Amino acid sequence: MTKTKQKTALKKQKTSGGFSSLMAILTIVISLIAGVLIFKYIFGDPGNFVDNDPTAEPIDGNLMGTVYKGGFIVPILVAINLIIIIFSIERFVTLSMAKGRGRIDSFVGKIKDLLAAKQIDTAIAECDKQKGSLANVVRAGLEKYSHVQGDAGMNKEQKVESLKKELEEATSLELPMLSKNLVILSTCASIATLIGLIGTVMGMIKSFAAMSQGAPDTAQLATGISEALINTFFGIMGSTIAIIMYNFFSTKIDSMTYSIDEASFTIVQDFSSSN
Repeated sequence: MTKTKQKTALKKQKTSGGFSSLMAILTIVISLIAGVLIFKYIFGDPGNFVDNDPTAEPIDGNLMGTVYKGGFIVPILVAINLIIIIFSIERFVTLSMAKGRGRIDSFVGKIKDLLAAKQIDTAIAECDKQKGSLANVVRAGLEKYSHVQGDAGMNKEQKVESLKKELEEATSLELPMLSKNLVILSTCASIATLIGLIGTVMGMIKSFAAMSQGAPDTAQLATGISEALINTFFGIMGSTIAIIMYNFFSTKIDSMTYSIDEASFTIVQDFSSSN
């Protein structure tokens, strides 16, 4: 098998990377539209307010109406929370696919045992069963292992370097997929708090404006306090979820990267010691 064919075969085996850039943009746009619709038609439903008037006060104990009084920042924060939830699900599904079947440490241990027994073909078959990013990298390395092992035109150092290069190329195809779209979660973690803070400040401004009058306008004061607290709540909630999910996925990616490096090192070491 030529090097070009090997690369082509590897690309066909590359694990799916989740949402494409276009799909990610569409998801964000749809989330913003959904946030506006939820704010207008669910939180702003006339039935949530006194006399069925959204400009009036919310019915006592009606949470939806109270949230609606948070102002125009609320739909933005709702959209950010939707984005966080959607991309958390997307990353979870993608990383589950990248993990493959079964436990990664068991798979690596099995590959080590098969290499020690010089059962290369069986090891390749195990990669086909396990699937996922690690299996793709190991399979590419094992195929290169078999190819260069019988190449009489290369010395040992050239064979080892060729094997290392193949493993590096296979790894470079998989790693970007693992961390793809994580930047969206990290960005949401930052801006959720900031946007919530903007809403909080705007609410406090309204509250102080109500108190600055000779006789405080209690309705305006209550509205301002509600706006401040609601935006604070949505901002902190979105930021908290995004940070937790980002760290969770980062830990999983680090673990998979370590397993890929461990398996690659094992393949190279086994080849070096047996040739």
